[in-house]
Amino acid sequence: MSARILVVWCPDWSVTAALMERAETGAPVERGAPAAVLSANRVVVCNGPARAEGVRRGQRRRDAQARCPDLLLLAAGPERDARWFEDVLIAVEEVRPGVSPIRPGLLAVPAPGRYHGGEEAAAALLAEELVGAGVWDCRFGIADDLFAAERAARAADAQGCVVVPRGASAQFVGDLPITVLADDGPDGQRLADLLHRLGLNRLREFAAFGAGEVSNRFGSYGVEIQRRVRGSTTRLAGPRTPPPELACEIGFEPALDSAEAVTFSVRTTAERFVAVLADRQLVATAVRIEAEFEDLAPDGRGISARTWLHPGCFTSRDLVDRVHWQLQAGTPGSGLRSRKEAGAVTAPITRVRFVPDTVEAAGDHADGLWGGGAEEQVLRGVARVQAMVGYDAVRVPVLQGGRGAGDRQAWVAWGERPTDLRPTDPPWPGRIPGPAPTRVFATPLRAEVVDERGRGVTVTERGVVTGAPYRCRAGFPGRSGWWAIAAWAGPWPVDEGWWHAEGAPGRSARFQVVGTDGSAWLLCWRESGWEVEAEYE
Repeated sequence: MSARILVVWCPDWSVTAALMERAETGAPVERGAPAAVLSANRVVVCNGPARAEGVRRGQRRRDAQARCPDLLLLAAGPERDARWFEDVLIAVEEVRPGVSPIRPGLLAVPAPGRYHGGEEAAAALLAEELVGAGVWDCRFGIADDLFAAERAARAADAQGCVVVPRGASAQFVGDLPITVLADDGPDGQRLADLLHRLGLNRLREFAAFGAGEVSNRFGSYGVEIQRRVRGSTTRLAGPRTPPPELACEIGFEPALDSAEAVTFSVRTTAERFVAVLADRQLVATAVRIEAEFEDLAPDGRGISARTWLHPGCFTSRDLVDRVHWQLQAGTPGSGLRSRKEAGAVTAPITRVRFVPDTVEAAGDHADGLWGGGAEEQVLRGVARVQAMVGYDAVRVPVLQGGRGAGDRQAWVAWGERPTDLRPTDPPWPGRIPGPAPTRVFATPLRAEVVDERGRGVTVTERGVVTGAPYRCRAGFPGRSGWWAIAAWAGPWPVDEGWWHAEGAPGRSARFQVVGTDGSAWLLCWRESGWEVEAEYE
């Protein structure tokens, strides 16, 4: 008797993984909110609430937002999808080993039989495990072959299971419409469109064709699809080999109520964690640190979890510093309530765990023959400074989308992944052209610009300059009085934020000006007056 196949399908997995990562970073996530993952400004995946509002795969970004103004836009991330799907694989392996991942969001496993009280009972047990892992929308299908089991899973309800009786897979698949082939990607979409134009409505009609006819007309892909429809592909892909256990943890009995005591106690565990990776010629560039509470906080959370990044690779000293920062008062994403005393926590810590999130070959981070060079010395120096002054005290600038020079700047903690930045891809009408200024003032300097007759220069609602800028006066460092303008370019008008009731930026226009002494500046006219935003060199 051949083994049955159970398929686990997590719909819209890219959206689920992106929301899970967003929740880990501390960003607000509302369950049931419409969301979509975009690539090249087109929707590639959207969830059920978004589809209910009219959002569809393949739509342009502006069309999707026009149909659903509250749509949460998420960036595509194949590595992120695979990383978060690892938790699903581990949860399924707890119930039934031999998992064969097909792609993020879809896996197959030999169907558990009488051991769990039947196939439906086994699916219910898997659903309970996945819900406990945070995956609420999971669906199951059981059949004699892989293709039928996947179709059955797609026909199931959330946390439900569709069981195709033994020997009935061919009939089940044959009754399906041709349009189900579109779920197989672009090739399946093209084949489904072609078969529909030929007048075929059910898969059984396609399965009735001869193999030679299908090969000549539809190629190797059509032959493979016909074999699936006929149930000829019953074998699973090779089961994955579970990754080695690289996580290290330490428990405290009794629990420790001081961040300093926890930091001192995890030093040996951090060294063991780095040594375990080194034995396999690996280093960690991203580590997830989990600290368990002795009792639950009012928000129902009993664990503080955060993924930390490193521009190089983690050493044991770096890990100890991260533990201290995570338990400190006010550390974003720590989940701990702290008193005013630095490092004090209100809930005693019972366990600390280090989990490698991203590992790389140690050879890629090894020192050169004559040492690490100046770049490596700078990284180590910055790490020491950050350890002394604190995590948020050392920041680096990153580029984001925007129109003004100040709008395009953002600051993130050194070694941290930038999140919630405005994308640089949109055209951003009104953005100043290159080259970029070398110095952007944190607080723009008040200025005054007049034409050759001494009249103040302004910009009309149509973006027309009332006069050619001739002289300028501003509170420049080391400079006072008026200075003459030799050349200018612009304006680049912008009318933004007019839909806000209060605090709207309003109309503005930027100018690039060059003084007679060779100095160059970025000026901005607003309805409230002129400002100096940046300096060129």
